[in-house]
Amino acid sequence: MTSSNPSKPRVAVYGVGYVGCVTAACLAKDGFDVVGVDIDANKVREINAGLSPVAEPGLAELLSEQVKAGRLTATTSAAEAVAQTEVSLIAVGTPSAADGSVSLDALRSVIETIGQNLRLHDRPHCVVIRSTLLPGILEETLVPLLCEASGRELGPELRVCNNPEFLRESTAIADYYNPPYVVFGVTDDWDANLVLSLYHNVETRSFVVDSRSAAMIKYACNAFHAVKVAFANEIGSLARCLGADGHDVMSLVCEDDKLNISKAYMKPGFAFGGSCLPKDVRALTRFAELEALRIPVLGSLLPSNEAHLRRAISRIEASGCRRIGMVGLSFKAGTDDLRESPFVTLAEYLLGKGFQLSIYDPGITLARLHGQNLAYVDRHLPHLANLLCDSPDALVDASDYLVISTKIGDDQPAITDSELPRLDLRRALALPDLATDDSAQETVPAGKSGS
Repeated sequence: MTSSNPSKPRVAVYGVGYVGCVTAACLAKDGFDVVGVDIDANKVREINAGLSPVAEPGLAELLSEQVKAGRLTATTSAAEAVAQTEVSLIAVGTPSAADGSVSLDALRSVIETIGQNLRLHDRPHCVVIRSTLLPGILEETLVPLLCEASGRELGPELRVCNNPEFLRESTAIADYYNPPYVVFGVTDDWDANLVLSLYHNVETRSFVVDSRSAAMIKYACNAFHAVKVAFANEIGSLARCLGADGHDVMSLVCEDDKLNISKAYMKPGFAFGGSCLPKDVRALTRFAELEALRIPVLGSLLPSNEAHLRRAISRIEASGCRRIGMVGLSFKAGTDDLRESPFVTLAEYLLGKGFQLSIYDPGITLARLHGQNLAYVDRHLPHLANLLCDSPDALVDASDYLVISTKIGDDQPAITDSELPRLDLRRALALPDLATDDSAQETVPAGKSGS
């Protein structure tokens, strides 16, 4: 392949199914010289004849145009493709294995083949993985395989990144040019201009993140889409049983772009609580039980909430510290509402296990608690008055480990500057990014031990 545009890298797209075929055609349209690579000779013949091997609106015409223009060809030979290109873009399938795990057979095969053929050349090469893969697979499996097969190490001569796709069948070409964003995940610190240049005609935001986060973004998006479908279906089923119109209900739910269709509640952190969410979820799930209506998504909400609480408890217990200081007790900042606050539940558990507990929450004044709020506290933390500290300094002095559940201002240096090990359940502090699966941050300063 002689480049028709020497200023642009030549690209090989491995796997010319729905994703690969659209990607190859769009790259060619944008002026890149592209070779599609596939083990299926029939697909290769169809592309070289200007025909689309997959059904996708607008793709047949686009493929035909690019083949006629000489910017798009196809081959079954990886050796030929590697010899002619500077970028290998992999779009082979990663289907489910029999046990539900990700099958990497095709991906491993392509990676190894590319690596073996790179031994025959000394040009720098960049491998971009478009296939969906779990976080860690790139770093722990594919990069070592590629390095071993190619005889190269990651560096200027061999770059690897992942580039998750957000294409939907039947609207794939439109999605290619108008995605929510373009994401590149890099395995080390390198200039991503080469891969960013692949999308010079795509008008959207571009993000370069670590490779594990990039891989997780694709799964998070697809899981969220699945949750939305399942949620809407379950609300529809409940509405039908209750004599309401599920379509009208969900239409109005979607009209709320302040809370419902927005960034609200979309930060990972700790359990939900308060006077509304737990009781209303409980009411819906109990109604469904009485009606013998299965709503497994809604039914999983309270158990999921409990699981987050248990994870926090496990971390605190694993710290080995017995004097625990809690910053915040109400279910959210800016209120003194303690009803069904997960932090009240956490405090109640710790006291029951013999921990020495101190609490600082500037929003809580016992004399101002009334009605159900006061009754809830009396039932779950009857000795709260003995636990409350009147200042951050007093809390820190009484503690060996801090559990932070509310926003802390810069005017409280006793907490923000404390060298005590701490568990930040809601990323209330600007701490080093040591987040784990639920994005609570656990920090043990140098010279300190959290266990």
